[in-house]
Amino acid sequence: MTAGSRGDAAPYTGLGHGLARGGHEVTVVTHGCFEPLVSAAGLGFHPLPVDPRAELESPRGRALHRSATGVGKLARVVGMTRSLVGRMVDDLVAAAGSADVLLLSSSLGPLGHVVAEGHGVPSMGVYLQPLAPTREFAPPVIGTRSLGAAGNRLAGRAVNVAVEQIFADTTRALRARLGLPPLGSRAARRARERHNWQVHHGFSPLVVPRPRDWRPGLGVAGYWWPYDLEPQLPERLREFLDSGPPPVFFGLGSATVPDAGRLSGVVVRALRAAGVRGVVQRGWAGLAATGDDMFTVDEVPHSALFPHMAAVVHHAGAGTTAAALRAGVPAVPVPIQFDEAFWAARLVALGVAPAAVPLRGLTADALGAAVRRAVTGPAHSARAKVLAGRLRDEDGVGPVLAAVNRLAGA
Repeated sequence: MTAGSRGDAAPYTGLGHGLARGGHEVTVVTHGCFEPLVSAAGLGFHPLPVDPRAELESPRGRALHRSATGVGKLARVVGMTRSLVGRMVDDLVAAAGSADVLLLSSSLGPLGHVVAEGHGVPSMGVYLQPLAPTREFAPPVIGTRSLGAAGNRLAGRAVNVAVEQIFADTTRALRARLGLPPLGSRAARRARERHNWQVHHGFSPLVVPRPRDWRPGLGVAGYWWPYDLEPQLPERLREFLDSGPPPVFFGLGSATVPDAGRLSGVVVRALRAAGVRGVVQRGWAGLAATGDDMFTVDEVPHSALFPHMAAVVHHAGAGTTAAALRAGVPAVPVPIQFDEAFWAARLVALGVAPAAVPLRGLTADALGAAVRRAVTGPAHSARAKVLAGRLRDEDGVGPVLAAVNRLAGA
């Protein structure tokens, strides 16, 4: 069960396919617009009614662009999401009716846990971000500045409380509907912690080592790569790639921006100033680039495209960050909101990116300089290739499959 953008759904197609190969019947419960991703992986599908793109393009979705800080954006998202979760309850309850185990993303964790309890089936978390409080870093959703060991952990708990408030009213009503005794969100979280409720995280310990102060039951499994069966590139794109030196990719995935035309112009000027060709992904932002040295693409499998790039400029969402690391090419992160600054900082710390260039206030000069450093500095390319080789040796599905087998009694 997962909700959110494409990046909140795609990794579970790979995880689900791996579990299916391990002998399980897998159904992915997410927004209806992602059914093609799920069906291509040979998995069952149950739609949720909310359209995430429509919500981001609504007036309240566009209001997110007016929040300058991670805390401000988080507050707006809490308010926006609180009004949406109730619309998904009926489908979550119905989808769980035939399940033996529920796997819950962080975006639906508190609500899915009540559904599992009501149906009397075990559950566990499959998260894409490190959300449990730790002294080692500040909560990823509010930025990268450390607040000190005690402050980091305290802030992590505060963020979790804020997220729980999204679901508080809905879970209270759902518990009554399912005949469960009343239990507040804080008490429910403490019960999960007391019983060491399992959460497996779908990123590599090479990228974010497991924090030493995490409780038992919290594990870092490795990446769950989106399912792509022999991904192919469009013919015109292949021709563009073959017509000159490796280009630089620019894409913002499922992020939206207030002025796509202005940003597209900044991107084109930056890439040309860096002396590189460009592949610009339209995405939910609606970007576009013209000229013999530029090519605009729609949805293209990252696993097929990124290895052909000289560098990948992206918004540093968890999924795109993983795809660029897997390709073994340098990156230039342009974080926008939430956990993206966290992943951008990890790329810089790992030495595969020269610097993060936040999208807010982005200029062609700043982006062009960062791209030039990424494609001309051999150290970034060398580190990216080494890290990609080590990631290929990891099996992120294995720990989850073993845990599912235990929960299901297989």
